Amino acid sequence: MISEYDCLIVPVMTEKSMNAVSGTHVFKVNSKATKLDVRRAVEKVFNVKVASVNVLNRGGKKKTFRGKYGETKSTRFAIVRLAEGTINYEGGI
Repeated sequence: MISEYDCLIVPVMTEKSMNAVSGTHVFKVNSKATKLDVRRAVEKVFNVKVASVNVLNRGGKKKTFRGKYGETKSTRFAIVRLAEGTINYEGGI
């Protein structure tokens, strides 16, 4: 089990994520975090009730740098739908 502050890395503040369904928030999370870890972290850190959590893995991109082939890091995102309440990002994580 991952601690609450190690699970959530940063909220994703893009135009698409902010215009999503009301009560839905997107977070970049630790690659080893499970849905249950994300649920517990959001409920404890922001003091809200979570209705559902969906996670998605975005694979790294293949890149060439100075003739060498490599790959950027893979990332994991969590889409969190709240049952009630809102998240205030003013205080930080």
